[in-house]
Amino acid sequence: MAVSRKVAREIPEGANVDRWPAPDGWMLRRFHWPAPGGRGSILFQTGRGDVFEKYLESFAYWHAQGWTITAFDWRGQGGSGRLTPKANCGHIGDFAAYIADLRAFAAQWMAETPGPHVVMGHSMGGHLVLRGLVEGAIAPDAAVLIAPMLGVRSALGRLAAPTARLLSRLGDPRRPAWKGNEKPYTTETRANLLTHDPDRYADELWWQAQDRALLTGPPSWQWLVEAFRSMADLEAGPIEAVRTPLLLLVAEADGLVDARAALRIAPRLPDAALLRFGPESAHEILREADPVRDRALAAIAGFLDARAPRR
Repeated sequence: MAVSRKVAREIPEGANVDRWPAPDGWMLRRFHWPAPGGRGSILFQTGRGDVFEKYLESFAYWHAQGWTITAFDWRGQGGSGRLTPKANCGHIGDFAAYIADLRAFAAQWMAETPGPHVVMGHSMGGHLVLRGLVEGAIAPDAAVLIAPMLGVRSALGRLAAPTARLLSRLGDPRRPAWKGNEKPYTTETRANLLTHDPDRYADELWWQAQDRALLTGPPSWQWLVEAFRSMADLEAGPIEAVRTPLLLLVAEADGLVDARAALRIAPRLPDAALLRFGPESAHEILREADPVRDRALAAIAGFLDARAPRR
């Protein structure tokens, strides 16, 4: 089932990378790879600080099955510019801006691509996909949430959100919340937090070395404030109203997002399947070692065959 890793370090033939104007004129970097197979269309949304190049290997797997693949870098990160003078800082003023971009982009994507339509989101992307479903911003035939950011692990526990609010007010809220790594106050390396596969981790570094504009460092204090607010509002919101078939992939040993939040929320979704991973998986399930990744891809394929069949 594993796809050759050769595709991970080049934009595949037939794919296009361009710019898509959001309704307010902000230019988002877009990836689009049409497939002749007519299986349907996948919109894949990455996590905080990610770029779509990290998922080319998985894109190739789905494309070979006939899926048209589309993605875009979120506003303020990767190749979609910055919202702060600090070029290495991922900032957003309000997560509602992400949802507005997703709403507009998905509407055009669904109008221009063949169905069935599936939206997938990793980490922050998973959070925003679920929020988009709750708010009615998107209405795909099915959705997949991969290590969704529905809670975060923090050494400060319940004090994390009020601490972020306090510190955001003590200076420019657009300033970086910390200097490096994905998580402050940890002895774990960034690589170990993300994946047990050193080759797949190295792919991300390779892409960043080719274009330093793709590198997004730590989040801003305002991003943290908005993330905590959005996660709390989402869990307190009308999750039970989501009727879209969902598959959630959860890494219980995830050192970045709090898997317990996903496990609390999943039973509230009327039509959701859950696949759990143990210590064999870090945060980036689709970029993990082959046994984890292949199990995840098989589960996604089975879910899509059952809930988003070919038209």
